[in-house]
This record gives sequence, structure tokens and C-alpha cells, in this order.
Amino acid sequence: MYNRKIPLDEFLKQREEVLKQWNTGKDVDLEEAIQYQKSLDESKRFSNKLAQAIENKETLIQPRAGVALPNEHIKLLKTLQDEGGADLLPTTIDSYTRHNRYVEAQTGIDESIRTGKSLLNGFPAVNHGVQVCRSIISSLNVPVQVRHGTPDARLLAEITCAGGFTSFEGGGISYNIPYGKNYSLEKTITDWQYVDRLIGYYEEMGVTINREPFGPLTGTLVPACISHSVAILESLLAAEQGCKCITVGYGQCGNQNQDIAAIRTLDKLTKEYLARFGFYDVSVSTVFHQWMGGFPQDEAKAYAVISWGASTAVLSGATKVIVKSPHEAFGVPTAEANANGLKTTKQLTSMLKDQVFTETNEIKAEMDIIEKETRSIMEAVLKLGENNFGLCAVRAFEAGLIDVPFAPATCNAGKMLPARDNNGAIRIYEFGNLPFDESLKEFHRQKLQERADVERRQVSFQMVIDDIYAVSKGRLVGRPSKGNV
Repeated sequence: MYNRKIPLDEFLKQREEVLKQWNTGKDVDLEEAIQYQKSLDESKRFSNKLAQAIENKETLIQPRAGVALPNEHIKLLKTLQDEGGADLLPTTIDSYTRHNRYVEAQTGIDESIRTGKSLLNGFPAVNHGVQVCRSIISSLNVPVQVRHGTPDARLLAEITCAGGFTSFEGGGISYNIPYGKNYSLEKTITDWQYVDRLIGYYEEMGVTINREPFGPLTGTLVPACISHSVAILESLLAAEQGCKCITVGYGQCGNQNQDIAAIRTLDKLTKEYLARFGFYDVSVSTVFHQWMGGFPQDEAKAYAVISWGASTAVLSGATKVIVKSPHEAFGVPTAEANANGLKTTKQLTSMLKDQVFTETNEIKAEMDIIEKETRSIMEAVLKLGENNFGLCAVRAFEAGLIDVPFAPATCNAGKMLPARDNNGAIRIYEFGNLPFDESLKEFHRQKLQERADVERRQVSFQMVIDDIYAVSKGRLVGRPSKGNV
């Protein structure tokens, strides 16, 4: 890992090896790619669209989507653009590419051609190469982001940035801890420092490419202070390598007061820590992810969950919202279902755009507690790693100062457990090694006890289990059945 910006000569030497990982790497000419990026219409640049949204105080909508073959992928994205009204578009990358298994990805492409059906769960950008990526960008009218889940995204970043994508999602923490079991955190952070250095180089040459750490992490009962701490660390790592446009994210947890407070504190705290370390010229925006947990199978009920997320995103002031589809419970949605989720969200964002929202005492109280918790974690983490951001992250996970619930990674402690309070807000049931003082711990204990008193049962792990499945059963809080109350 680096505790500084990677020197240019060292970075360029690394590039030679990275581009040899698959045969399409030979087609990447960095200087030509920069000129291609500069030739794009300003309407296709992610950073411009985000800046306009912040200025206009509007919330942009963006889906997830990706299939194996270029023509089908373009058709899908055009549907989401034209029928769904997407302000921003994704290209979701397939699982083989996410694990750098390009031979299997090629087999998936060949079989998809043979059968006429996408046999990959996303778009294999590395195998298709730079020119195919450019054909996608040229076919669309709005900016396109790479969304994936890749621990080592170096070649993917090279291909897609040269291919004209103007936003790249992920990070060395957020694309390790929730996604894999045995990845070295030190290696994934180092590999992502390369990605950030690449995007920083484009920035030095006058091309701004947006960077977006993955906010929801495991997407299941993640306390805001945990996801905020990861987002802030990944923002510092990106800024250190020269990235100037960063979008930090948060996954909807369900209590609207808490969710609004989370987005507002995320924006505030990210800017605060960037400024503290001298990164004053970084543009910060926010993304709100609609409900990431279990979805109702009934389509009408699924639309209610989508609407719930859309309204919260607007009221929170999020710069953009990642939209779910009414077929979420069944896997990959059809283009039509995906577009319908977008139209539902667009209706909500349009209706609420001009509403005047007053910050309530409840939201202020939630903001205060999230700030205290996040600062407690960040100050302990920065001290432990002596302000070396990569080292801070590795040591923080080793010590359990940051602990992501339900994550598969062996480098994650897995001792902290969340549960909902009586109003559905996420609280902490087991603290593990989180660096909270006694007053913060007592706050959480009291909130969970209030729920236990109402439900006439003990505060226990059963609450955690009940909460995980609650929304798919039509509730937010996992209440016991009446016969057990």
C-alpha cells in the first residue's frame, strides 16, 4: 500500500503489467484515450450532471443493468434511457470479469451468441474491449457509469475509462469486505490505489471521471456510522491519488428520519475529513440506494417499497438515487420492469422536487448521534493508522474498530450485530470492538430495551433475525407473532 500519491514513473511501469492481463489491454493508448474523453459531449460527462443536480437541488435517477452482448446491452440501456427516463445509466459488469476470470467470460460471450440469450449476469467489458465500450457510449444520450464488485479492477478501469465511461464505482474496502471471503485487504486497497491513480492522471490531463465508493456494503442492517466510515476512508484514498469528483453512498435502512439524517451527515462528514487533510478542491455528491434487503414478491407491494425509497432520497437531498425494480424478489428484471421502477421513482422525485422540507427535531437528534458515532470510529482509526489511510483501514478491520454486519470477509471481525428499535431505526445490539464511549452504548441499549418492553420479550439475537426478514413479509420491524406476545 502507498501512503502517498503513486509517483508517475512507478504508475506507468505498473501499467505495462496490468495491460497484459488480457489481450484487449494492448488496445489501450492512454494519451489517445484522454483525447477521446475530451471529445465527448459535455452532456455525457457524469461530473457535469452531478454538479447541475446539486445546483438545481434535484435528485437524479439511475438503475442497475447489464447483459452479455453489446447490441443487447445497448438496447437495454436505450430502453432505460428513453422509456424509463434515466438521468444516468449503468453498465453492470458480469461476475466472471469481477473475479478477473476472462477465459470463462469469453465462454459466456460465445454461448450467449450461440443461444441468443445472455448467459452472463452483466457486461464483460474487458473481453469486449475499448472500441465496443465506445460504441455503447456513442449510442446513448446520458452519462454512463461502470458498476461491478471487483476486488482487482485495474484492467477493467483501464478498458472502460479508455472506452468513454465517465464514472467508476467501487473501492478497496467496499469491494472486498461485502463481496469475498479471503481477499487480502492490503492487496485490494493497493490495487484500488492504482485505479484512483489512473483516474487522477485523467484529471491531471483535464478529464474528470467520477469516483463512487460502494455505500450499502452488505445492504443488511448496516449502521450509518459503519458505512460512513468506509466511505470517508475510501474518499480519502481516492483524493490522495488525485480524484476530484467523489460520490459517497448510503443504503436505505428504513426509518425515514434516520435515513435522511444519514445522507445529510454523510455529505457533511466527508467534506469535513477531506478538508482536514487538505483536499479542498474535491467535489462531493451523495447517492441513496433504494432498499437493498428482501423485497415483496407481489409487484404492487414492491412498488410501495420503491416509492418509499424514492421519497426518502429526495427529502434527504441526495444527489442521485439508485433505483430498484418491481421484480427484485425474482432476480434480474426485464427491461420493462426495470424501466417501470425508474418511472415510479421519477414520478416521486418530480412531485417532491419543489416541496419545502423542514428539518425536524427527530432528524436533528439522529444527525447528532450519527456524527458522534462516526467521529468516534474515524478518530480511533486515524490514530491507529497514523493518518496513513490504507494502513488505517487494514488496522481498523484487524482491531474491529470498523465491523460490517453479515460480511463474508475473514478480515472482518463479525462481532458487531445490529437490530431495529421500536421505531425501526438501526441500533447496535452487540458492539464488538467499536470504539464507542459508555454514553453511546447506553443510548443503543435503551433504544432496544424500549422495543423489547413493547413486544414483551427480552432483547436478543432473535430480534436481529426477525428484522432481516421483516420487509419481505410486509413490515419494517420484525415483530413477534401475536401468539408469542
